[in-house]
Amino acid sequence: MNEIFSLKQFGVSIGYERIEKLGDPLDEINKIINWNDFSKYLHQNKGVGRHGYDPIILFKMLFLQSCYGISDEELEYQVADRISFQKFLGFPNNIPDYSTVWYFREELSNGNTIDELWNEIRKQIENKGIKFSKGVIQDAKFIHADPGKKNSGMEDRGRGEPSSRNEDGSWTKKGDKNIFGYKLHDKIDKDNKFITRFAVTTAKTHDGNIDLAESNEINYRDREHPYAFMDRTLNAGYTKLTEIHRVFVQQAFVCITYNLHRLNFLLKKLVA
Repeated sequence: MNEIFSLKQFGVSIGYERIEKLGDPLDEINKIINWNDFSKYLHQNKGVGRHGYDPIILFKMLFLQSCYGISDEELEYQVADRISFQKFLGFPNNIPDYSTVWYFREELSNGNTIDELWNEIRKQIENKGIKFSKGVIQDAKFIHADPGKKNSGMEDRGRGEPSSRNEDGSWTKKGDKNIFGYKLHDKIDKDNKFITRFAVTTAKTHDGNIDLAESNEINYRDREHPYAFMDRTLNAGYTKLTEIHRVFVQQAFVCITYNLHRLNFLLKKLVA
């Protein structure tokens, strides 16, 4: 048994060596983040890590999901199939199935766990010697969604007759284009381009109704934002989720993923 296990581990190690030579951004991010520091926030939720799965593995799986814009089912398959994903997760003996990932994400929407995880991300960025400026840029982007059969016109649906596909999305108009879904509002550090705060609303919410700036910050009206990276690299411009609390968690991980890629880029730039 030990011989079979050793041969298997040897084969995986040899297979990963080639990936490492080509460059593995996931491994680069693994080396700059202390994932164990997130465990104290995840273990507070009794349901998190159900079925004996380490909540850190589930947390990192949601990061992987945001990196590649894939479904829960596809995430389970890709983790089982890709050596780089398994290496990122620490080669776990048991890979959580897609339903466990779904329950984990649901539980993150309760309480203030997302806020605590977000603050830990910021703390680790600052511990790398990066300072956040008082100058900020606030902007917003649409998260497109399928309105569903019962909500295919330019009308918000009444609660008495919920859509078969979407519960909380709303219609709005930009130019001559009708848009259904949600909005991600974010505040960006002007100097280093990190997202420092975010909010999720339905699409019809006017940008001016959401103020993320603090009293000691200077809000610039520049248009530098991370949306091209989010939409093109993370495939984050569309959601299949139908309730706003779920969209919030999804977009939280999109913002976390953007910030960690941004941190990796800046740290490599400093040593170049």
